[in-house]
Amino acid sequence: MVRRNPAGHYIINWENDGYGIKNFRDQYGSLLSRPQNLDFYFMEAISWSDVTSSSNAFRYYPAGFINDATAHSAFGCDFKWKMCLMAYCNNKFVNQISKILNPTIHFHIGYFNILPYAKLAWNSTLESIATECKNISICDWDSYENSWNFSSHKLASKIVKVSTLREHYPLIRRQQIDLTNKMQELEQTNNSIFIELYGLQSELTKDVPLSEITLTCNPRYRYGEDKSDEELESHAQRDTIKELLSYAIGCMMGRYSLDEFGLIYAHSGNQGFDQGRYKTFPADDDGIVPAMDGDWFSDDATNRIVEFLKVTWSPETLEENLKFVADSLDPKSGELPLETIRRFISSKFFKDHHLKVYKKRPIYWLYSSGKHKAFECLVYLHRYNESTLSRMRSAYVTPLQGKFAARLEYLENEIRAASSTAASRQFQKELDTLKKKQLELREFDDLLRHYADQKITLDLDDGVKVNYGKFGNLLAEVKAITGESSD
Repeated sequence: MVRRNPAGHYIINWENDGYGIKNFRDQYGSLLSRPQNLDFYFMEAISWSDVTSSSNAFRYYPAGFINDATAHSAFGCDFKWKMCLMAYCNNKFVNQISKILNPTIHFHIGYFNILPYAKLAWNSTLESIATECKNISICDWDSYENSWNFSSHKLASKIVKVSTLREHYPLIRRQQIDLTNKMQELEQTNNSIFIELYGLQSELTKDVPLSEITLTCNPRYRYGEDKSDEELESHAQRDTIKELLSYAIGCMMGRYSLDEFGLIYAHSGNQGFDQGRYKTFPADDDGIVPAMDGDWFSDDATNRIVEFLKVTWSPETLEENLKFVADSLDPKSGELPLETIRRFISSKFFKDHHLKVYKKRPIYWLYSSGKHKAFECLVYLHRYNESTLSRMRSAYVTPLQGKFAARLEYLENEIRAASSTAASRQFQKELDTLKKKQLELREFDDLLRHYADQKITLDLDDGVKVNYGKFGNLLAEVKAITGESSD
């Protein structure tokens, strides 16, 4: 009845006015569910967390949500009243008063109800401040792909006419800095209004440090104050490029498209998938994208990122854009840009980025042969169907075994013909590594055949955690996602 989606939101099955929840019973027929305060369900509200260990964090929620005991809500009156209430609650005065009313970390409805009500401040000025703060926050939130209203990555925008990422990125950062500074200015103006209203000029100041401006695009909030400006900007650039690569993979999968804004495909079983909506950058035919540490397939993630950069900017600036991407990803000494990108996709994208963004409820699933990384690929869960594993075998795993065999034969010949001991050792090292991968790939193929014969289907209503556990050792990070070891 209730599950968490990949963006970390809890989804409630309220079909037929919540009939399934209202009539949920145990095996003996006893009613287990008793929803309360139904008149307030899905209403516009100002909400806050029960646990408030630091500053106040009152947020506006549009219609469509249900609150619970850990996220209290205030309802009633019109939009202006709600905006003024939000401005009133999110200022230094109320922050200090709330700590006096209740010095613990909890802030219940009862304490909220006895806050000194500043009716004189309920005016158009306060409404304007709160509305602008809300709009800035929405703009910031919608810039990231875990937002329901995400449209496209900021760097992939066709509106800004620049030819390279190196030119484009500073423009985006300037916009983010301006948004952060504007939010700081608004919050300080809001503080000034209430400090003056209550005559607390000698007790409180309006100042709000940048670290308390809670926008994701604000590095001082996102990464903490224990870093220099240079370190903060480096972190911001690195994460922005990771997000761009994630968006590129989303375009490969068909989740997004360079031809349209917003979410394009998130249905089930690849049903109704329309390739015609991906003309500038074609989506993958089957939603299976190899994420290999070597260049074994022309359509693997790294090679397709090259295509993405070509069509999003221009082929003439490809090398410069590849270098900017690689330089943002902590390249190793002597590593070529494409090698840096491939290493990130193969070893870091899924575990260090995707799982964190989607709070251990990934939408791209990593199928992996094991520690030697003989074969790895990402599969878009919404395009998975009962033939996906068979397709994975026929299009990738079986051909890869042939490629491994051919490469091993080549290496053996090179070892015999090597003109120096150093060259021979180098070929031998690659041969030993490839033999381990070959053995791992054979074992993976046997396991893949076993699961492919089962023709497993997904029920998206069961959520990622349940569905991810259906594939045993075929998938990576099973324990992190399901909480259990794979079979």
